[in-house]
Amino acid sequence: MNTVRVPATIAEGYLESLLAGQPRLPASPLAWLNKLRADAVDRVGVLTVPTLRDEEWRFTDISPLTKLSFHPASEPARLHPADIERFYIEEANTRLVFVDGVYAPQLSSVAADGVVVANLGAAATDRAIAAHLGQHATFHDNVFAALNTAFLHDAALIMVPHNMTAGAPVHLLFIATQREAASYPRCLLLAESGSAVTLIEDYVALQEAAYFTNAVTEIALADNARVDHIRVQREGAQAFHIANCAVSLARASRYHSVSVALGARISRYDLNVLQTAEGTQCTVDGLALIANNQLADTHTCIDHAQPHGVSRQQHKCIVGGSAHAVFNGKIMVRPGAQRTDSSQASHNLLLSGSAHVDTKPQLEIFADDVKCTHGATVGQLDSEEVFYLRSRGLSESAARNMLTYAFGAEIIERIPVASLRHRLAQTVLQQTTIQP
Repeated sequence: MNTVRVPATIAEGYLESLLAGQPRLPASPLAWLNKLRADAVDRVGVLTVPTLRDEEWRFTDISPLTKLSFHPASEPARLHPADIERFYIEEANTRLVFVDGVYAPQLSSVAADGVVVANLGAAATDRAIAAHLGQHATFHDNVFAALNTAFLHDAALIMVPHNMTAGAPVHLLFIATQREAASYPRCLLLAESGSAVTLIEDYVALQEAAYFTNAVTEIALADNARVDHIRVQREGAQAFHIANCAVSLARASRYHSVSVALGARISRYDLNVLQTAEGTQCTVDGLALIANNQLADTHTCIDHAQPHGVSRQQHKCIVGGSAHAVFNGKIMVRPGAQRTDSSQASHNLLLSGSAHVDTKPQLEIFADDVKCTHGATVGQLDSEEVFYLRSRGLSESAARNMLTYAFGAEIIERIPVASLRHRLAQTVLQQTTIQP
């Protein structure tokens, strides 16, 4: 069997141990895909694992990740539909399921509604895929994106034809089952001109031991396309989750993202949105709800490279126990990107004296005719609001529970899928309830 081999010049170390299973990856019949993998392997050989000395990682210590030994997932677990039915979303009649990063056709369901939803192997000959896969989430300076691309084999592909509106959401379900396994979920969404689709990217676990999920998603919107992107990370309590998402917006396209981070011992989500033409609209909402010793880091960059772009961002963190949340949001307005209208808000709620938040909203503006605002707050519940509710007959704990739930529910309410919205609202309610 032909394989893509790791160069012998790569020095021994943690990254090389992660790459140990890569030579066993079957070669693709497509030369461009083999080259993409090989280029990614080369970059892994040059790059290093980020540390607190790196500016983009100075609040996020991932050294616990490097102290554990992970291996590529072995033979995927043999799951039955009954094992995962609780994760199904009733509005989604199209579902691709990946178990430890490996496509599971027996658990997947694809509706014949004109939208192409397939695993990479079934559609990789399409020219559009070669033009986009690995071209938006670049790995030249990103070691985790490079690792994901080095292991690129199975991947979720969604292609929405010209002027088509998908009648139901597309659900991508990534399930972790093996302890000490490293998996590399991959997704590519291409929305052609005038199309519309809702994508649900969902990460869940069937076990609580340590494992590593390293995900990459690329989304390209053509002119006048519309994408609603819901991302839910509810990994196991000992998991490590690092993800990169890159979005490209063409003329008059509209992208709305809601990301919810609930699980994992350490999680990091990088979202980069690039406006490539005039008149785009981008809304990015996020919620991190963590406790105990969890660390959740969200880094975003909305790059206004063309005029008349509109972006709105609201990110919230609810942090309890000794947990640590990080938010770094950059709004970039390039020279010539006149009439940009952008706002960004970071609001953070601390539920204990040992909870910790680092927030850094950023504006970099190189045009003079723009409207841009940003702001951040970090604090505990408003004592006057607690007092008001108590004066209406609620107990101290009930008042605090209600205010905490309302703080997070504002983001959940922006999810356009009713059953998922209800389910996540219940999760927020459970995790923010303090017993009297």
